[in-house]
Formats: sequence, structure tokens, C-alpha cells
Amino acid sequence: MTTLAIHNPASGAKIAEVPADDAASVAAKALAARAAQPVWAAAPLEMRKACVLRFRAAVVAELEALAATMTSETGKPIAMSRNELNGLLGRIDFFLAEVDASTATQTVFAEGGMTEQIQHIPLGVVANISAWNYPWFVGCNVILPALLTGNAVLYKPSEYATLTGLNIVRLLHAAGVPTDVLIALVGGGAVGAALQAQRIDGLFFTGSYATGAKIAQALGPRMVKLQLELGGKDPTYVCDDAQVQNAAASLADGAMYNTGQSCCSVERIYVHAQIFDAFVAAFVDTVHGFKVGEPMADDTYIGAITRSAQLDVLDAQVADAVAKGATLLTGGKRLPGNSYAPTVLVGVDHSMDLMREESFGPIIGIQKVASDAEAVALMNDTRYGLTAGVFTPDEQRARALLAQVNAGSVYWNCCDRVSPRLPWSGHGDSGVGLTLSTYGIQTFTRPKAWHLREA
Repeated sequence: MTTLAIHNPASGAKIAEVPADDAASVAAKALAARAAQPVWAAAPLEMRKACVLRFRAAVVAELEALAATMTSETGKPIAMSRNELNGLLGRIDFFLAEVDASTATQTVFAEGGMTEQIQHIPLGVVANISAWNYPWFVGCNVILPALLTGNAVLYKPSEYATLTGLNIVRLLHAAGVPTDVLIALVGGGAVGAALQAQRIDGLFFTGSYATGAKIAQALGPRMVKLQLELGGKDPTYVCDDAQVQNAAASLADGAMYNTGQSCCSVERIYVHAQIFDAFVAAFVDTVHGFKVGEPMADDTYIGAITRSAQLDVLDAQVADAVAKGATLLTGGKRLPGNSYAPTVLVGVDHSMDLMREESFGPIIGIQKVASDAEAVALMNDTRYGLTAGVFTPDEQRARALLAQVNAGSVYWNCCDRVSPRLPWSGHGDSGVGLTLSTYGIQTFTRPKAWHLREA
């Protein structure tokens, strides 16, 4: 039997070994989901909602244990694991509140005996290849609206968050979702490839651009609906009139929260020359207050790097920046427990990988700019386009600047924020499609047009 070993990234200790899938089991599970989906779709929406509501109650009841599991396998600080689970509750509430109106049949024309309607029908069997950095958020952004709208789901959690993925499936099964309607697939890249080979009606992936591009190349000719949430190199501009202390505190948290392992982490900061020195001093002072430590400790802010290979990326970005003239103000080194010291560099520019390639760690470059125009040009000098922000007390100025920036989400005087009420999408290599909002419910349906003429 094939198995998957799961290790604690902070200690390296093996914490579990679970049965894994292979090509044959993936194919069998896909057939089972295909057979089960029509019955699930035919069930009343109220029944499907009741299952999700029971799931919510189970998350609340087991929150501490679920948080501990997530921390043990990802290295996320335990306080942030609790935050993620508590934040999930609001997303569940949003999906439950909005699914009826989002999927109701709409009459768009009725005149002279002719009626035109739009019906929202399930896609069918949805494949979800999920991520490890926010496994409850990212997984449930797909699983819950997909189930509510009548789809069956083949769910492959990241191999770095498998136990959390299995908990999601366990709790949904206990809440009443049939076992063949939501099926977990356990394993790494080979299992994901086997899943892509099945007869599926949609594939929802969160991960790197490189993997997303391969998925698009494989599934594009088959006309399978794709939602690819990929990387980001998210910029923020701090204007000359910004409140320095507030901006520095907010952006330090936005760059380092979850150990910088967020697709919407602040990854580039541009600061107007008039306040540059004051901002950098306040920023570094804030970063010095972040405790690096054991992820299970309540006061740890910087935990483990989940994938040890990312430490090489961070080392390389620091070395490249320094070799090209950047100044390292703090950090720039590995720490015990698979951690990386919170790192701040100045004197950076766009010749450096630090300012162009996703870091996915507690590291940031801060660049001085002379004008709003220069800031906007630099913010748009990227192949990504996930989020972007501006700090200024002037809302009109912020809106004018952010209107010029290519990003799926924009922030005024805040950052690193996701709302269930707003669509989550991106430009360029940040991906295609969306989750969240009412659009993120409807994305799991296909509109069926009805032309009805009275005899």
C-alpha cells in the first residue's frame, strides 16, 4: 500500500503516515463521484445548507484540536491557526446567506407570451487541488460553495496540509455530506496529475504559476472550466502625506504575517522620498518586535517555513540583492526550527529578484520613489497582479492611483485582507477565474438559458 509520511516542519519529526492514492484509486474515486453527483444535486438546497451548518458547528467544537493539527504540519503559529479557523466561520455564514439568491432562477424577460429565464445548474464533478498556507480558507472557498450548488468534489489537499484536509472531509461527512460526494485524494504531484486525467467538469487550483501553467496546458484542449489562483508580488505605495507609524505597523504585519507565506503578503514597498527614512526606521522597529519561535507557543509571530526548499529561495534573494547594491538592515539568515529571520532590505531596485519574483517568506524590499507616477510605474512593472495598496489620508488620491494599478484587489490604508463579500481574482500570472463573493458561488454553476413560449 502506498503511504504519505507527514512531518512537522519546525522539528523535522514524523507526525503521521497515512494511506495515499495512486492512479487506479483516483480513477475509481472519480467514477464514484460521477455516480453520486446527480442525487446530491437533486436534493433540496435546504438539506445541503443544513449539512454545511452542522459542519460549522463541528469546526467550533473542535477548533483547538484543528488548530493544533494545522500548526503541527504547516508550522503556522498557533495563534494564526486559530485566527484562520475563526475567520472561516464568517465565510461559511456568507455562503449560507447568499447561496439562495445567487443560484435562484431569474426571469429576465416576460412579454407577449414569451418568457426568458436563466437557471444556474451545477458544473458536475469539481476537482480541487488546494494549498497548504491557508488550508481551511483555500479548501473551503471551493468545497463549500461547490457542495451547496450541487456539485461533487474530488479534493486533493496539499501534501503539506494533508491532515487538515482529511479533517475537513471528516467533518463534512459527519455533517451529512455523502462519502462519494466529497472525496479526499491523498498524495503529491502524481496524484494531482492523475486527477487531471479524469473526466471532470471543473478544476480549481491554488498554487504556483509554474504548476498552474502546466494544468492549463493539459486541460485547455478539453474545455474544462479552470480557476487558477497563482502567485503574487504584491506592491504597496506609501505616499508623502501618509501617517508613518500606522503605515509601517500595518505593512510590517502585511509582509510578515503567516511567516510571509501568503499569496497576498505585501512583497514590495515603495515609499516617497520625503518620508522614506522615518518610514524605514518605524518599519524595522516594528519587525524587531516580532517573536520568532516554536509555532505552538501562543506568543510566536514568525513560525516555520513550511517547505524547506523555500529557505534556499530566500537566501538566494538576499544574496542577489546585496550583490547588486542593496543594504540589509535586519535578518537575512536562517534560524533554528526551519525558520527565517524577519528580513528588511533597502537600496533595492527592479534588477533584483527580491523585487520581481515571489518570496513567500518573511522578507521585504523597500524602495525610495520621487513621485506618484514613479510609484505606479514600478507597481505595474510585474508579471503578477493579485493585490496592491496605497497609504495616504487622501481618498481621492488613493482612488486615482489604484485605478491605474493592474490588480484584482486594491487596498487603501490597509493590506493583506480578504473578504468573503468581495471576489478574489488576479491579473496576469496571478491567475484566471475567481473565488468568494456571490460570483464565487455562481462560478460553480453554469447558466442555462430558457426560452419559453406559450402555446
